[in-house]
This record gives sequence, C-alpha cells and structure tokens, in this order.
Amino acid sequence: MTTAPRPSRAVPRPRPARLYRLEVSILSGPVTERFARANPVVARTIEIRGDQTLARLHAAIFNAFDRDDEHLYEFQIGGRRPMDPRASRFGLPEPPSPFGLRDPIRSAARAKLDSLGLEVSDTFGYWFDFGDDWWHTIRVLSIAESAPAGRYPKVTEAIGESPPQYLDPDEEEDEVDA
Repeated sequence: MTTAPRPSRAVPRPRPARLYRLEVSILSGPVTERFARANPVVARTIEIRGDQTLARLHAAIFNAFDRDDEHLYEFQIGGRRPMDPRASRFGLPEPPSPFGLRDPIRSAARAKLDSLGLEVSDTFGYWFDFGDDWWHTIRVLSIAESAPAGRYPKVTEAIGESPPQYLDPDEEEDEVDA
C-alpha cells in the first residue's frame, strides 16, 4: 500500500531586518563657548537594524559621543519638539506619575525600530542625563529593506569632536548652550 505524499509545510522565512541610517545631532548640553566655536555642529551617523531596540540605539549614541558615565535617557517619538506631550516616551521604565502629568515611559529595551513606524525624514528626540540635559535630535536619513551582513549598530560618519561629558570646573565660567 502506497500513501500519497504529504504536502510540505513551507515555513515562511522571516523578513530580513531593515537597515536604518540615522543622523544624531547634539542640540544642547553643557559645553564651553570655546568648544561651541570650534565645533558648531556635532553629529554622528549611525546605522542600526530594524530588529534592534532603542536601548541598543542608546548604547550606540553613548559610545559614538565618547561618554563614560551612564545616566537616565529618554527617546521621544511622534512629537514636534523636545518634551512634546504628544510624543511617545521610551527609556528605562518608571512608575506612572501619581499626578498624571505625563504618560508613563515605555521600555526602550523592548521597542524595536521596525515597530515605531518611522519613515525617511522623520525626526525624534533623545534626552540624555536628566541633570545636565544633553538634548539630541535624530533624523531618519534612509531605510533599506535589508541590512548587509555585519555588526550593527555602527557609526559611519562623525562631524565635530565629542564634547566632554562633564565640564572642567575651571572652564565653567564660559559655559554656553550648544
């Protein structure tokens, strides 16, 4: 007795990870006037896969700007300006405010870039160190349908020197907003 061949169950292949090319620019932070004159633009271009998280993007930005002391951070997506109440906030989870001032923050460790609905030319905010207030803007330069083999995230371009994370106490008198 012969049996009819069983139809093969094709397992759908996972979609390849998309590749985001992002320009991360420092908007403001504690820098000296001398540094600001020498570096009118401080930006890094970072490539990151769509299956990677905002927490990985934070680590890439942290390294790209030569920082060495971790602090709280927050991404703000969907707003028109920093601290826009309409923006979705992502970072380290925190309890909701008992006063209902802002929506609770979502986990950056769970938010994959592909899940954010980003499109080319979109911009969003990144805030690092809630005391020194390093503000950044992130612009989506391109989105490729698949990422070439390699390690991501990675910095592909750097403009300007990385500012020191903290001001030298002897130079604080000429501090300006970047």
